[in-house]
Formats: sequence, structure tokens, C-alpha cells
Amino acid sequence: MMQRILVAIPTYNERDHVKEVVAAVRGYVSNVLVVDDGSTDGTRELIRGIDGIDSVFHDANHGYGQALITAFGHALAHKYDWLITIDCDYQHEPAYIPKFQEAIAADDADIISGTRYLRTFNNNDTAPADRRRINQIITETLNERLGTELTDSFCGFKAYRVEALKRLSLDVAGYAMPLQLWVQAVDRGLRIREIPVRLIYNDPNRHFGGGLDDPESRLAHYISVLDEELRKTRQTPQPQAGHPIGSVLCP
Repeated sequence: MMQRILVAIPTYNERDHVKEVVAAVRGYVSNVLVVDDGSTDGTRELIRGIDGIDSVFHDANHGYGQALITAFGHALAHKYDWLITIDCDYQHEPAYIPKFQEAIAADDADIISGTRYLRTFNNNDTAPADRRRINQIITETLNERLGTELTDSFCGFKAYRVEALKRLSLDVAGYAMPLQLWVQAVDRGLRIREIPVRLIYNDPNRHFGGGLDDPESRLAHYISVLDEELRKTRQTPQPQAGHPIGSVLCP
């Protein structure tokens, strides 16, 4: 059966890349959503000028996690079968979308997560030391606490079975949202699969905001979000099908 697939691109001040990334993505899929998270550099004006795509504009910068939550809500509301998320900074290559489509066709997972560390590509970049270290620590911690076998806990290049998203209740707006996602995915029994993607770092000096540019503060924040979500999932009933996925912001 033909799957209806939506590709969502979260953006924040991506004026230099958004039109090219959207064009590249449309070489593989016809349904594209851009979620602009309060850009102030002219990105949203460029998005409005792109024909044939869906778009949602946050009134202010709410965070990467909220942009994804908005994309999840859009995919649910429009009854897509699968949602693929890809960043707008060329750290994810649209040419890998067919690999996700192949994994979707295999029909053996609910979350298909890109991993930059399962396979070494000849043209891989080198991850900034602090970001690689934090990723390793968080990935090992998730595997220990959840019984998973992840190799990359923070790759944003993913595919989600939209029906499975009904079972999640996500509300972490920032970069720590994947930790909430992993805990809930395991708690709700979602099937997880990783596929290799190339390691690309075009902006090794990216700012995380809110004091999280300091690696130790960022790691402590991630651990606190993980601990809190583990505490909640052990004390609260699982959401039933159709449970809201979180606060989805309107255009």
C-alpha cells in the first residue's frame, strides 16, 4: 500500500539555506512542511514565497523541540502515514531520504532514526569534541536505563510512523526533547530502528542558548530532563490512542 509521507523541515534563521534545502527535498517527496521557529533574518518571507509547500510560523523562537512537536501535530492532523524530519542547515543530506523510504517500506519499526556513528563514511566530518562526548554519555545512559541499543541519541534525521505519535505526550521545547521522546517511545513499546547517515558538521560553533553553550551545563540539563521523564513514566498511566502529543502552536 502506498504510504503518504511528509517531510518536515524545522527552521530558525536559515535564510541562506531554506530555499535550496526545500528544493532538494522536493526532488524525493512531494509533501513538504516547513516549521519556522520565529526567524528574524528574513527566512519566513522566503518560505512564504515557495509555492506548493505547507508552512507553520511560530510567533517567537520557542525551541527546536517545539518545532518538531508542531510538525508531529501537523502530520497527525493531516493524516499522513509517515513523517520524516530533516534539518535545514545541510547537516542532513536530502539524498538519504530514499534510505528512509526503504526502511519505511520494510514496515518493521515505528521510529527510524539516523545514526552518524553506526558506520564510518569516507567523507565524514569530525564532530566537535564536547558534542561527541555529550552524545556518547547520553547514548550510553539511555541504553543503560532503557535497555536500548542506540548509537546516536541526538540525530534529528528521523522517520516516525504517524499513528505511533498518538501514543506520545511531548512538551519539552528545547534541544532536550529527544530524551523525552526516547523514554516515552520505550515506555509505550514503540519499535526503534537506526540507519546510518553521514556525519556532517557545517556549524561546529552553533549556539544552544539559555546557558547551554557551556558543555557541562548542557549535559546537566540533558540528564535532568531524562531523570524527570523517567520519574514521570514510572508514576503516570500510559496515554491512550489519540492522546494529544503536546502543545502545538498555531501559525
